[in-house]
Amino acid sequence: MRSLISRFRLIYLAPVLALIALTAWAVGTPMGSSPDDNFHLVSTWCSSASPAANCTAGTAPSNRRVPEALLTSICYQASPGVSAACQLKTDFDPNKTVLTDRGNFVGGYPPLFYDVMGLFVGPNILESVILMRLVSVVLFVGLTTALFLLLPRSRRPALIWGWIATTVPLGLFIIASNNPSSWAVIGVGSSWLALLGWFETVGRRKIGLGAVFALSVLIAAGSRGDGAIYASLGIVVAVLLSFERSRRFALDCILPLVMMAVCVYYFISAQQVISGLNGFGGANSPGVPGETRSLSELLIYNLLNIPVLWAGVFGSFGLGWLDVAMPQVVLYGAVGAFITVAAVGFSRLTKRKAVSLAIVALSLIVVPVVVLTRGSDIVGEQVQPRYILPLIVMLGGLLVLQSGQRRVHFTRGQVILVTVTLAVVQAVALQTTMRRYITGAGFGGLNLNSGIKWWWDTPISPIVVLIVGSLCYAGLIWILAREASRVVPAVSAPVGTRASVGN
Repeated sequence: MRSLISRFRLIYLAPVLALIALTAWAVGTPMGSSPDDNFHLVSTWCSSASPAANCTAGTAPSNRRVPEALLTSICYQASPGVSAACQLKTDFDPNKTVLTDRGNFVGGYPPLFYDVMGLFVGPNILESVILMRLVSVVLFVGLTTALFLLLPRSRRPALIWGWIATTVPLGLFIIASNNPSSWAVIGVGSSWLALLGWFETVGRRKIGLGAVFALSVLIAAGSRGDGAIYASLGIVVAVLLSFERSRRFALDCILPLVMMAVCVYYFISAQQVISGLNGFGGANSPGVPGETRSLSELLIYNLLNIPVLWAGVFGSFGLGWLDVAMPQVVLYGAVGAFITVAAVGFSRLTKRKAVSLAIVALSLIVVPVVVLTRGSDIVGEQVQPRYILPLIVMLGGLLVLQSGQRRVHFTRGQVILVTVTLAVVQAVALQTTMRRYITGAGFGGLNLNSGIKWWWDTPISPIVVLIVGSLCYAGLIWILAREASRVVPAVSAPVGTRASVGN
């Protein structure tokens, strides 16, 4: 027994704590709470893997008959003061169907996400919705755990700090949702680092990292068209960081080239991307009476205000259907934590790392500005922070990436500052989100058990979910930050690794 205890390390608890913390987010919101859930749930129920009885032919190729609850469950949408209690009037009988054209019936999105989630469609709609969310949670924790075990030790801080600094609050909400953006975030955030490890390792580690890379690219590209673009960008960044003139490197590039082709396939097949490149064209487009915006005005306005969209990842935009407003402490706390991590990362720059950061940062400007301007929209319209979240996650990892002999080092004070801040911010964000659906925004105090109007049919109360989820998250980031702050060997070659990231 003493021998087992002496060999036990706190990091072994991390996957369990992560599962519990993300499960709190998964069950803390009702069915239909993530953006466009009525579209995505209908698409899942009508996927090729879903039982045929759940979705039947409509009157045209562009519509289907689906369970009515998939559409009516968002009765609280865009009304922050309205709780999810309106779902009590929803008939969740899967046999009660309606005709709808709101679904992925003409190839707007890649089908992979819907096909996989369709495997979990069952006779109980609510149970199916929660199960699908948990599948994404397990996928994220599984891939991240695999990367931690397979990556060279010098790459683990980038994995840990990259996720810690960029996922509160939007990332946690999206990963544990029914939205395909969850897979885009997971896939893009994991794939570039797995590929970097692929170039730097040998043997079984290399094979494992190659498998993680391929799977991560597949889920990113197979969930959203822009996920294919971002995964391709991650491939370019990893190749740039690892480049060397050798036959071995050339052979190693075969796998990323194949996966790049997969990204191109999904990109071409997704009409959603074409729509984005042409601009979504919101309600304030030119041609609407009383509203005209010149190209130059749009371009300048969007360039000057694009940081507002980045800040949306940290809480300046509402969660859900943009109707779950975050307290300012969430925004400033999350942004402050990210800036602290970024400042430490900037203190250790090499030429390749600087170029890689510049590529991702430029993409965070160009992509949303082009889409907004083409659609005659301004920041705050059409383009949502979740669209750029995968790039923010990649940027966070790159910032703390160790290059050559220059180790990124966090002081004890910085570690304490970031972890305590994020632990508090996450708890506030989760409580605010749950409160919005349980009683409606603006009602009740800290005790989520007070004035309950909506909750799942379970003996576990809301306050228990909040407390357990928040404590597990706090413990998780403390353990991870502690692990990432250990002395990390320089990136050289020996023991299971090869070539360093150049200057």
